[in-house]
Amino acid sequence: MQVLYTASALATGDGRDGHVRTSDATVDLDLAVPKEMGGTGGAANPEQLFAAGYAACFHSALRLVARRAKADVSGSVVEAEVGIGPNGSGGFGLTVALVVDLPAVERSAAEQLVEAAHQVCPYSNATRGNIDVALTVREALAA
Repeated sequence: MQVLYTASALATGDGRDGHVRTSDATVDLDLAVPKEMGGTGGAANPEQLFAAGYAACFHSALRLVARRAKADVSGSVVEAEVGIGPNGSGGFGLTVALVVDLPAVERSAAEQLVEAAHQVCPYSNATRGNIDVALTVREALAA
């Protein structure tokens, strides 16, 4: 694979209760363990950062496949929900739910576009076979 871009970030402090900063300083955030996991909350966490990245990347992939299909994806929205919990083997695992709104696309076509985007998106390709990813079209035109 020819690498087109490389992102670099540094984590410091106490891991999930620490700090992250990208090499260009466009991301510069304190981190905190969520209250639901016994932490103090009140700051970003790795699951939020993963959700934001996946949502943006998937939306880009969706717009790419829509252009190829000449589909109108105006007003489209992608929401990514990332869950974390024990994996039963002493570690932790993630789950992902991608919820897509395609208000200008008929439901069956919307579902086809979402599935096509799932084949194109780098996050989907990286997680396939490792993380359960649920795809849902929440809003679309009725047939």
